[in-house]
Amino acid sequence: MSQIDPRAIIDPSAELGKDVVIGPWTLIGPDVKIGEGTVIHSHVVVRALTTIGQNNRIFQFSTIGEDTPDLKYHGEPTRLEIGNNNTIREGVTIHRGTVQDNGLTAIGDDNLLMAYVHIGHDCNVGSNCILVNNASLAGHVQVGDWAIISGYALIHQYVSIGAHSFIGAGAYLTQDLPAYVMAAGTPSEPKTINSEGLRRRGFDKGQIAAIKKAYKILYRQGLPLDEALEKMALLAAEQPAVQLMIDTVRASSRGLLR
Repeated sequence: MSQIDPRAIIDPSAELGKDVVIGPWTLIGPDVKIGEGTVIHSHVVVRALTTIGQNNRIFQFSTIGEDTPDLKYHGEPTRLEIGNNNTIREGVTIHRGTVQDNGLTAIGDDNLLMAYVHIGHDCNVGSNCILVNNASLAGHVQVGDWAIISGYALIHQYVSIGAHSFIGAGAYLTQDLPAYVMAAGTPSEPKTINSEGLRRRGFDKGQIAAIKKAYKILYRQGLPLDEALEKMALLAAEQPAVQLMIDTVRASSRGLLR
């Protein structure tokens, strides 16, 4: 059975799944949907038109689905959707989308958002990501699966972060980061590939070696981007794992960190 503290404030239109736990002094707004087994601790605010999936844990003083302060937002009914099995620690803030984009901020599954992380309007965070304390995403940021963004890192609006990438502590990222690449510094610079992360996720030695070779083609041989992509495509024909890096390079619209 659900456990709703009597001191919580829950709008009558909110929908709560089986075995949901709501702590004291938490506010659940209108048209909120909370999936089975999700636990929301005390002093959390969940605003209107937010959908939260199953088995999430949201800790105290977080604000989920708040209006964005972006000046182009004028109260339109935009949304936030959060998947399953996420851990959202203390003081996290996540804003809904804007109609100038697609009106949606989206968080996938199995993510860890540590204390005081901020996810701005219209962001799309994949699954199995880790955002460390005080990491902040401006509006319209795209984060691929398994990405790690270290503490106090700042991500500029419209930046895309590729899957399996790693961003160092205190970094300031203003351009798109390809899949697998590690970046650090202010402003950020590419450093190498996320070899340790790939090993932990089951990539074999051949895959990692090919990805490292692709990184050197892109970043170390001084080639124009088109020529680098041609050489990387030949490598991808032998080792398909390289194709993900190629795809993120080709999809870059903000400008590639290079």
